[in-house]
Amino acid sequence: MNPCPCGYLSDPDKDCTCSHNQVKNYRSRLSGPLIDRIDIFIEVPKVKTKEFKINNDYSGKETSLEIKKRVEDARMIQHMRFENTKVSCNAEMKTQEINTHCQLCDEADSILKEAVSSLNLSARSYYRILKLSRTIADLSESSNILPEHILEALSFRKKEEG
Repeated sequence: MNPCPCGYLSDPDKDCTCSHNQVKNYRSRLSGPLIDRIDIFIEVPKVKTKEFKINNDYSGKETSLEIKKRVEDARMIQHMRFENTKVSCNAEMKTQEINTHCQLCDEADSILKEAVSSLNLSARSYYRILKLSRTIADLSESSNILPEHILEALSFRKKEEG
């Protein structure tokens, strides 16, 4: 969805014409329970036409094939994790599987609890963050969910305008 009714709230080239209340009302059209069911919120800025030029300098950047391989490896980890169960991936985990496969160290647990409190997140959001953190850990080939995985998962939560 657009960031506001006019669509220019975060546009670097054009000013937003919406008032704070218009933005708040526009965003409130999505109910809290619906928002709780969305795992990842990403703001995608407009790309300027001049940035479309082909740049073949891929040094130090992960290629599409490398990303594809990491995703396939993470899916294989999940396949093995849930072998002989009705669950096929982290997103399908229920509370019992989350409690088994999403154990947190004290630091990661503290970060998540603080975020739940300060962001006023629901129990549903808490479990969605755990599942997303497990997936981020799988993509990193980490058997444990580390604090950085929790922080990355939290970075994908809906940001409220102040």
